[in-house]
Amino acid sequence: MTPTLVRQQLPHAGAVPRVDKSARARDWAEIQERMLVPLYEAVYERLEVDGRTRLLGLGCGAGLALLMAASRGAAVAGVDSSSPERVALARQRLLPQAWGTRARADIRIVDGSPADVSDAGASAYNLVTAFEPIGWVAGDSEGLGSLLGSATPLSERGAAVVLVGWGPPERCTTSAVLRVATKLADPLRGAASWRAACRDDLEEVAREAGLRPDGSGRVACPFGYAGVDSAVRGLLSTGLFDGAVGATDEVQVDKELREALHPHLRRDGTVWMPNVFRYLIARTG
Repeated sequence: MTPTLVRQQLPHAGAVPRVDKSARARDWAEIQERMLVPLYEAVYERLEVDGRTRLLGLGCGAGLALLMAASRGAAVAGVDSSSPERVALARQRLLPQAWGTRARADIRIVDGSPADVSDAGASAYNLVTAFEPIGWVAGDSEGLGSLLGSATPLSERGAAVVLVGWGPPERCTTSAVLRVATKLADPLRGAASWRAACRDDLEEVAREAGLRPDGSGRVACPFGYAGVDSAVRGLLSTGLFDGAVGATDEVQVDKELREALHPHLRRDGTVWMPNVFRYLIARTG
Protein backbone atom coordinates (compact mmCIF):
# COMPACT_ATOMS: atom_id res chain seq x y z
CA MET A 1 0.00 0.00 0.00
CA THR A 2 3.50 4.97 -0.57
CA PRO A 3 3.33 4.44 -0.56
CA THR A 4 4.59 2.78 3.19
CA LEU A 5 1.22 1.18 3.74
CA VAL A 6 -0.06 4.31 5.45
CA ARG A 7 0.97 7.72 4.20
CA GLN A 8 1.45 9.59 7.46
CA GLN A 9 3.61 8.68 10.42
CA LEU A 10 1.88 8.60 13.76
CA PRO A 11 2.32 11.45 16.26
CA HIS A 12 4.70 10.68 19.10
CA ALA A 13 6.36 12.34 22.05
CA GLY A 14 9.95 11.20 21.53
CA ALA A 15 12.47 11.82 18.79
CA VAL A 16 12.24 9.88 15.54
CA PRO A 17 14.52 6.87 16.02
CA ARG A 18 17.59 6.43 13.87
CA VAL A 19 17.16 3.45 11.62
CA ASP A 20 19.12 1.82 8.84
CA LYS A 21 17.01 3.21 6.01
CA SER A 22 18.67 1.04 3.38
CA ALA A 23 17.92 -2.10 5.40
CA ARG A 24 14.34 -0.96 5.94
CA ALA A 25 13.93 -0.37 2.21
CA ARG A 26 15.24 -3.86 1.47
CA ASP A 27 12.87 -5.37 4.04
CA TRP A 28 10.04 -3.48 2.38
CA ALA A 29 10.99 -4.71 -1.09
CA GLU A 30 11.73 -8.30 -0.04
CA ILE A 31 8.97 -8.89 2.53
CA GLN A 32 6.18 -6.33 2.76
CA GLU A 33 5.62 -4.84 -0.69
CA ARG A 34 4.34 -8.10 -2.17
CA MET A 35 1.36 -8.20 0.21
CA LEU A 36 -0.72 -6.06 -2.16
CA VAL A 37 0.08 -8.05 -5.32
CA PRO A 38 -3.51 -9.45 -5.53
CA LEU A 39 -4.76 -5.85 -5.51
CA TYR A 40 -2.40 -4.75 -8.28
CA GLU A 41 -3.39 -7.74 -10.39
CA ALA A 42 -7.12 -7.13 -9.89
CA VAL A 43 -6.84 -3.46 -10.86
CA TYR A 44 -4.67 -4.14 -13.91
CA GLU A 45 -6.97 -6.89 -15.09
CA ARG A 46 -10.08 -4.75 -14.69
CA LEU A 47 -8.52 -1.78 -16.49
CA GLU A 48 -6.96 -4.00 -19.17
CA VAL A 49 -3.44 -2.66 -18.66
CA ASP A 50 -1.34 -3.45 -21.74
CA GLY A 51 0.88 -1.85 -24.36
CA ARG A 52 -1.59 1.00 -24.82
CA THR A 53 -1.34 2.02 -21.15
CA ARG A 54 0.69 5.01 -20.02
CA LEU A 55 0.81 4.75 -16.24
CA LEU A 56 1.92 7.20 -13.56
CA GLY A 57 2.42 5.62 -10.14
CA LEU A 58 2.19 7.98 -7.17
CA GLY A 59 4.15 6.84 -4.14
CA CYS A 60 5.74 4.11 -6.22
CA GLY A 61 7.95 2.79 -3.41
CA ALA A 62 10.31 0.04 -4.54
CA GLY A 63 8.44 -0.25 -7.83
CA LEU A 64 6.80 -3.68 -7.69
CA ALA A 65 3.44 -2.42 -8.97
CA LEU A 66 5.19 -0.59 -11.81
CA LEU A 67 7.18 -3.69 -12.69
CA MET A 68 3.97 -5.70 -12.95
CA ALA A 69 2.45 -3.07 -15.26
CA ALA A 70 5.61 -2.89 -17.39
CA SER A 71 5.56 -6.67 -17.77
CA ARG A 72 2.12 -6.24 -19.37
CA GLY A 73 3.65 -3.83 -21.89
CA ALA A 74 2.68 -0.55 -20.23
CA ALA A 75 4.87 2.56 -20.36
CA VAL A 76 5.35 3.48 -16.71
CA ALA A 77 6.61 6.35 -14.61
CA GLY A 78 6.85 6.44 -10.85
CA VAL A 79 7.32 9.21 -8.30
CA ASP A 80 7.97 9.01 -4.57
CA SER A 81 9.34 11.67 -2.26
CA SER A 82 9.14 9.66 0.97
CA SER A 83 12.07 7.26 0.61
CA PRO A 84 15.08 7.76 -1.67
CA GLU A 85 16.20 4.27 -0.66
CA ARG A 86 13.03 2.66 -2.05
CA VAL A 87 13.25 4.75 -5.21
CA ALA A 88 16.80 3.50 -5.71
CA LEU A 89 15.52 -0.08 -5.52
CA ALA A 90 12.75 0.76 -8.01
CA ARG A 91 15.37 2.05 -10.44
CA GLN A 92 17.35 -1.16 -10.08
CA ARG A 93 14.22 -3.15 -10.92
CA LEU A 94 12.92 -1.04 -13.78
CA LEU A 95 15.53 1.01 -15.58
CA PRO A 96 17.20 -0.28 -18.78
CA GLN A 97 20.04 -2.25 -17.23
CA ALA A 98 17.48 -4.43 -15.42
CA TRP A 99 15.86 -5.37 -18.75
CA GLY A 100 19.07 -6.40 -20.55
CA THR A 101 18.43 -6.73 -24.27
CA ARG A 102 14.83 -5.63 -23.72
CA ALA A 103 15.82 -2.16 -22.50
CA ARG A 104 12.86 0.12 -22.04
CA ALA A 105 13.10 3.78 -22.98
CA ASP A 106 9.61 4.51 -21.65
CA ILE A 107 10.30 3.98 -17.93
CA ARG A 108 10.94 6.91 -15.60
CA ILE A 109 11.50 6.69 -11.83
CA VAL A 110 11.82 9.96 -9.90
CA ASP A 111 12.55 10.83 -6.29
CA GLY A 112 10.18 13.78 -6.28
CA SER A 113 6.74 14.92 -7.41
CA PRO A 114 4.60 14.42 -10.53
CA ALA A 115 5.93 17.71 -11.91
CA ASP A 116 9.36 16.11 -12.05
CA VAL A 117 8.22 13.58 -14.66
CA SER A 118 6.41 16.10 -16.85
CA ASP A 119 7.70 16.28 -20.40
CA ALA A 120 6.24 18.60 -23.01
CA GLY A 121 6.89 16.07 -25.74
CA ALA A 122 5.48 13.04 -23.89
CA SER A 123 1.99 11.61 -24.28
CA ALA A 124 -0.44 12.22 -21.44
CA TYR A 125 -0.97 9.43 -18.91
CA ASN A 126 -4.19 7.44 -19.19
CA LEU A 127 -3.83 5.71 -15.82
CA VAL A 128 -2.74 7.13 -12.46
CA THR A 129 -2.37 4.87 -9.43
CA ALA A 130 -2.12 5.75 -5.74
CA PHE A 131 -1.78 2.26 -4.29
CA GLU A 132 -0.85 3.31 -0.75
CA PRO A 133 -3.96 2.47 1.33
CA ILE A 134 -5.70 5.11 3.41
CA GLY A 135 -8.39 4.81 6.07
CA TRP A 136 -6.54 3.18 8.95
CA VAL A 137 -5.48 6.15 11.07
CA ALA A 138 -7.11 9.57 11.33
CA GLY A 139 -5.61 12.02 8.84
CA ASP A 140 -3.73 9.50 6.75
CA SER A 141 -5.23 10.89 3.53
CA GLU A 142 -3.82 14.38 4.13
CA GLY A 143 -1.74 15.47 1.17
CA LEU A 144 -3.22 12.89 -1.17
CA GLY A 145 -5.63 15.40 -2.71
CA SER A 146 -2.86 17.83 -3.61
CA LEU A 147 -0.74 14.97 -4.96
CA LEU A 148 -3.61 13.91 -7.20
CA GLY A 149 -4.14 17.53 -8.19
CA SER A 150 -0.55 17.78 -9.40
CA ALA A 151 -0.91 14.57 -11.40
CA THR A 152 -4.19 15.47 -13.13
CA PRO A 153 -2.67 18.04 -15.54
CA LEU A 154 -0.35 15.32 -16.80
CA SER A 155 -3.27 12.99 -17.58
CA GLU A 156 -5.58 12.87 -20.54
CA ARG A 157 -9.28 13.68 -20.18
CA GLY A 158 -11.15 10.69 -18.78
CA ALA A 159 -7.99 8.97 -17.52
CA ALA A 160 -8.52 6.40 -14.79
CA VAL A 161 -7.24 7.24 -11.31
CA VAL A 162 -7.03 4.40 -8.77
CA LEU A 163 -7.24 5.01 -5.01
CA VAL A 164 -6.92 2.32 -2.34
CA GLY A 165 -8.18 2.01 1.23
CA TRP A 166 -8.24 -0.48 4.06
CA GLY A 167 -11.38 -2.55 4.36
CA PRO A 168 -13.55 -2.83 7.50
CA PRO A 169 -11.49 -3.74 10.60
CA GLU A 170 -13.51 -6.93 11.11
CA ARG A 171 -12.14 -8.10 7.75
CA CYS A 172 -8.60 -6.80 8.26
CA THR A 173 -6.84 -9.00 10.79
CA THR A 174 -3.73 -6.84 10.65
CA SER A 175 -5.61 -3.87 12.11
CA ALA A 176 -5.29 -5.31 15.64
CA VAL A 177 -1.53 -5.63 15.19
CA LEU A 178 -1.13 -2.14 13.77
CA ARG A 179 -2.98 -0.70 16.76
CA VAL A 180 0.15 -1.48 18.78
CA ALA A 181 1.77 1.45 16.95
CA THR A 182 -0.86 3.97 18.03
CA LYS A 183 -0.97 2.66 21.60
CA LEU A 184 2.78 2.92 22.13
CA ALA A 185 3.31 6.15 20.19
CA ASP A 186 0.90 8.07 22.38
CA PRO A 187 -0.86 6.06 25.12
CA LEU A 188 -3.28 8.89 25.96
CA ARG A 189 -4.36 9.56 22.38
CA GLY A 190 -3.63 6.25 20.69
CA ALA A 191 -7.24 5.10 20.68
CA ALA A 192 -8.35 8.41 19.22
CA SER A 193 -5.69 8.29 16.51
CA TRP A 194 -6.93 4.95 15.24
CA ARG A 195 -10.27 4.80 13.51
CA ALA A 196 -12.14 2.28 11.44
CA ALA A 197 -12.16 2.81 7.69
CA CYS A 198 -15.27 4.61 6.46
CA ARG A 199 -17.21 3.46 3.41
CA ASP A 200 -16.84 6.79 1.61
CA ASP A 201 -13.20 7.62 2.42
CA LEU A 202 -12.04 7.06 -1.13
CA GLU A 203 -14.99 8.85 -2.71
CA GLU A 204 -14.38 11.87 -0.49
CA VAL A 205 -10.73 12.12 -1.54
CA ALA A 206 -11.73 11.73 -5.19
CA ARG A 207 -14.32 14.51 -4.98
CA GLU A 208 -11.86 16.84 -3.24
CA ALA A 209 -9.41 16.24 -6.09
CA GLY A 210 -12.07 17.00 -8.71
CA LEU A 211 -12.35 13.40 -9.85
CA ARG A 212 -15.48 11.48 -10.84
CA PRO A 213 -16.00 8.04 -9.18
CA ASP A 214 -16.48 5.32 -11.78
CA GLY A 215 -16.54 1.96 -10.03
CA SER A 216 -14.93 0.13 -7.14
CA GLY A 217 -14.02 -3.31 -5.90
CA ARG A 218 -12.67 -5.30 -2.97
CA VAL A 219 -9.69 -7.63 -3.00
CA ALA A 220 -8.44 -10.10 -0.40
CA CYS A 221 -4.79 -9.41 0.40
CA PRO A 222 -3.60 -11.68 3.21
CA PHE A 223 -0.36 -10.74 4.93
CA GLY A 224 1.67 -13.94 5.05
CA TYR A 225 5.16 -14.28 6.51
CA ALA A 226 7.67 -17.13 6.79
CA GLY A 227 7.81 -16.61 10.55
CA VAL A 228 7.50 -14.09 13.35
CA ASP A 229 10.93 -12.59 12.68
CA SER A 230 9.98 -11.98 9.05
CA ALA A 231 6.63 -10.49 10.10
CA VAL A 232 8.31 -8.08 12.53
CA ARG A 233 10.83 -6.96 9.90
CA GLY A 234 8.10 -6.51 7.30
CA LEU A 235 5.80 -4.51 9.55
CA LEU A 236 8.63 -2.33 10.87
CA SER A 237 9.64 -1.58 7.27
CA THR A 238 6.35 0.28 6.77
CA GLY A 239 7.51 3.09 9.07
CA LEU A 240 4.27 2.87 11.03
CA PHE A 241 6.06 1.87 14.19
CA ASP A 242 8.76 4.57 14.10
CA GLY A 243 6.69 6.82 16.36
CA ALA A 244 6.25 3.98 18.85
CA VAL A 245 10.01 3.30 18.88
CA GLY A 246 10.66 7.00 19.45
CA ALA A 247 8.19 7.15 22.34
CA THR A 248 9.41 3.93 23.98
CA ASP A 249 12.32 1.92 22.57
CA GLU A 250 13.01 -0.80 20.03
CA VAL A 251 12.92 -3.57 22.63
CA GLN A 252 9.44 -2.60 23.85
CA VAL A 253 8.03 -2.29 20.34
CA ASP A 254 9.55 -5.62 19.30
CA LYS A 255 8.10 -7.33 22.40
CA GLU A 256 4.57 -5.98 21.97
CA LEU A 257 4.56 -6.54 18.23
CA ARG A 258 5.52 -10.18 18.73
CA GLU A 259 2.78 -10.59 21.33
CA ALA A 260 0.21 -9.08 18.95
CA LEU A 261 1.33 -11.47 16.20
CA HIS A 262 1.05 -14.57 18.41
CA PRO A 263 -2.67 -15.24 17.66
CA HIS A 264 -1.81 -15.35 13.95
CA LEU A 265 1.03 -17.84 14.28
CA ARG A 266 0.26 -21.18 12.61
CA ARG A 267 1.51 -24.62 13.60
CA ASP A 268 4.12 -24.62 10.83
CA GLY A 269 5.64 -21.41 12.22
CA THR A 270 4.26 -19.10 9.54
CA VAL A 271 2.21 -15.98 10.28
CA TRP A 272 -1.06 -15.47 8.40
CA MET A 273 -3.36 -12.44 8.62
CA PRO A 274 -6.32 -12.19 6.20
CA ASN A 275 -7.19 -8.66 5.04
CA VAL A 276 -9.50 -7.00 2.56
CA PHE A 277 -8.67 -3.80 0.69
CA ARG A 278 -11.01 -1.62 -1.33
CA TYR A 279 -10.11 0.24 -4.50
CA LEU A 280 -11.90 3.09 -6.24
CA ILE A 281 -11.61 3.90 -9.93
CA ALA A 282 -12.20 7.59 -10.61
CA ARG A 283 -11.94 9.62 -13.80
CA THR A 284 -10.39 12.95 -14.61
CA GLY A 285 -12.71 15.65 -15.91
